[in-house]
Amino acid sequence: MRIAQALAFLLFLTGCGRYADFTLPAPEGTGPHAPFVWEASPDPVFQRGDLSDVLNPSVVRFQGAYWNLYSEFDGKAWHTAAATSSDGLAWTHQGRVLSPRVSEGSYIAANGSALVVGEELLYWYEIGYPLRIALARSRDGKNWTRHSEPVVPLGPRGSFDERAVADPYVIRAAGNFYMFYLGQDRARRQSLGIARSTDGVIWEKLRTNPILEPGGPGAFDENGLGEPSVWTSGGQWWMLYRGRDKKEQRRLGLARSTDGVRWERVPNFLISGSNSWDSQVICDPSVEPMPDGTIRVWFGGGDVARPDQGIHGQIGVGVLRGNVSIP
Repeated sequence: MRIAQALAFLLFLTGCGRYADFTLPAPEGTGPHAPFVWEASPDPVFQRGDLSDVLNPSVVRFQGAYWNLYSEFDGKAWHTAAATSSDGLAWTHQGRVLSPRVSEGSYIAANGSALVVGEELLYWYEIGYPLRIALARSRDGKNWTRHSEPVVPLGPRGSFDERAVADPYVIRAAGNFYMFYLGQDRARRQSLGIARSTDGVIWEKLRTNPILEPGGPGAFDENGLGEPSVWTSGGQWWMLYRGRDKKEQRRLGLARSTDGVRWERVPNFLISGSNSWDSQVICDPSVEPMPDGTIRVWFGGGDVARPDQGIHGQIGVGVLRGNVSIP
């Protein structure tokens, strides 16, 4: 009996097998690589109208069109809404598709990551307080079936994600799903981690998380980082991510990796708002590698420096232009 109890306790400490050591597949050898140059359209492509904020675009190609699952804040709660487009620039509203439930905390069902898998659209998103990551599925983009429980829970006591898991960004590589996400510890430090799954439902977190931590004093991300967006090209894995400084101004930095788990910041690269509507906040990147060798980026922007909502958030678009590796 004592042996059985000891084994049960050991499984509890190791997260019941939900932790593992892994790396991502080798990065794509062709395509754009650093140094990158940022060019953004001066005006938002998606305005907030009467809402407090529209942010967190997650843009995918689905059933012959661009679908944008974005977040809107109505002054009380965050919802996920959908819009469609033929070119990713001019958008048609399709209405709200997910709203928070009382059982989920009645505050948020948004800030997610969409991915097309076969005939389905999968969407991982934030719920509850403390924040956890849930999953919903759809075959038409409008009618959604939610998974019954959060699919990414909080980490154990003392972990980097003990108090929150949020900001999911999911990619698929070599048959596996990889989720990059924000974790918050008991000191309210926000760092980035990664998890792996074969089905998008059951996830195992990297045993050595976090993969990227806040910068030092005076850095643009000294107050925390989040909202990662990942792609591969030019022999590297690349990550755009949001950093918060001491004044709560938010901007985007760039990191690179050869294996997807050991990351280094790209020096002298920072995306700041250059227009009145995004002068204080640039956040929530969603990327699309383009045939012309650029990386198109949809992003959130605002003119009020705050860590959450009430920033007059709207959605813009820009491109990263880099050097291009040719096979």
